[in-house]
Amino acid sequence: MTSGTGIVLGVDAGGTATRALALGPDGSVLGSGLAGGGNPNSHRPEHAAEAIAEAMTAALAGLDAAAVRACVIGMAGASKLTDPAVADLFRRAWDDLGLPAPPRVASDAEAAFASATSAPDGTVLIAGTGSIAGRIRARRMVSTAGGYGWLLGDEGSGFWIGREAVRSALDALAGHAPLGALARAVLVEALGEVGTENAGDTTGRRQLAYRLITAANAAPPVRLSRFAPLVSTASVAGDPAAQEIVRTAARWLTETAMATREPGERTPVVLVGSVLGRDSPVGTLVRESLAGPEVLESRDGVLGAAWLAAVDAFGEHAPRPVAGSGAGVP
Repeated sequence: MTSGTGIVLGVDAGGTATRALALGPDGSVLGSGLAGGGNPNSHRPEHAAEAIAEAMTAALAGLDAAAVRACVIGMAGASKLTDPAVADLFRRAWDDLGLPAPPRVASDAEAAFASATSAPDGTVLIAGTGSIAGRIRARRMVSTAGGYGWLLGDEGSGFWIGREAVRSALDALAGHAPLGALARAVLVEALGEVGTENAGDTTGRRQLAYRLITAANAAPPVRLSRFAPLVSTASVAGDPAAQEIVRTAARWLTETAMATREPGERTPVVLVGSVLGRDSPVGTLVRESLAGPEVLESRDGVLGAAWLAAVDAFGEHAPRPVAGSGAGVP
């Protein structure tokens, strides 16, 4: 057990929601808070700063803010704080809370890694809408692979898988064989139940292809990720086109993770994101490909951020917080 007094505060500031936890020296949850999205890339910086401050204030309700010994904010879009004007907005929001010292801002990847393991070194592989791998040393991300965004990369991500699903359907429409399960699912998702009508002749297929291209381009590019779950379903059902997309996505993600590792490295790999979930065919193949090191799943970013704060305040042997303990995890 660690010794010490005071409170630590951990925050997970994502694009959709911001969550905060206040912990005691024994890892018990003393308070929790929930607010809107705190990612300054997804929201106006002033709104993101307000959301983070709101969640922190709720977590500290009934507690002495002056007793906070460390605070870590795991933030998607942390790079935005390199802008002095944005950094000043956040600094003023945090100053109003009365904390003895400013929070330490970590990346959401660092918080995710810390949520799964107490190891100081390893790799974090993230594949949701986008994809990126990070090399973790002393619980800090020191280098990355991938993460170039939908236009320049993000291979193996939900966006990439969805785009490949649409391309596969277009290729199927250009041929003469009966449409497979994936192609039909893509057409129904994009065009409705009438999406597979008139697919039996060349003219009808060409018209369906034009309609699919028009529908795909009418929405923001990121919306292509909505087709990704169709690939998982069709792959499990045995559709060859879907299975090829799954294999390719898994290969890309495995290569991205390995690009951050030294030869023979045995440190843990932490997986984050829906594409890498246990029920995902891509996630299953990635786990098989990374069979050498210990492969773990991120538990919860706010737990990771809170534990990083505990390590800052109480040392390496600070107890890890447990979801559902004390005031609970929002």
